[in-house]
Amino acid sequence: MSVLTALVLLANGLSAGVLVGTQLGGWPLLVALPPDRYVHAHAFFSTRYDPFMPVCLIATVLGDAALAVFGTVPPVRLAQGVAGLLALAVAVISLTKNVPVNKWIRTVDPDRLPADFAARDPRPSWGRWNRLRSLLAVMALVANCAAVVP
Repeated sequence: MSVLTALVLLANGLSAGVLVGTQLGGWPLLVALPPDRYVHAHAFFSTRYDPFMPVCLIATVLGDAALAVFGTVPPVRLAQGVAGLLALAVAVISLTKNVPVNKWIRTVDPDRLPADFAARDPRPSWGRWNRLRSLLAVMALVANCAAVVP
C-alpha cells in the first residue's frame, strides 16, 4: 500500500501541477491575446498535456479508489476516498467542459475565424471551468497529503 500511496501522490501532484501551471502561465497569456492569436496558441497548448495529464489524473482516481477500499485505517481511507472523488470531478469537468473546447479550437483556422467567433469565444467559460478543476485537483492533493500525515 505504501508504494501505491506514493504513486498516487506523484500522479496527483503532477496533474495538479499541470493545472496550476496553466492557471499561472498559460491562461493569462490566452486571455490577453486577440482572437486569432488565441486560437493559434490554444491549439498549441491543448495538445501539449495529452496524454500525460489525463493519465496522471486517471491514476489518481483509480489509486485513491483502491486505497479507500483496501486500506486499513478508516480516517486514511476516508481522506483517500475524498481525494479520489475530487480527482474524479476534475476528470468529469475536463471531459465535459474543457476537452470539447480544446477539440473545437483545433479545428478553427486562425486566419479565417468564424464570423460569429466573438459571440462563441470560449475563453470566459473555459477559464471558469479550468479554475474550478485546478482548485479541485489541488484539494485532492491536500486530501492525499493529509492521508499520509500521522
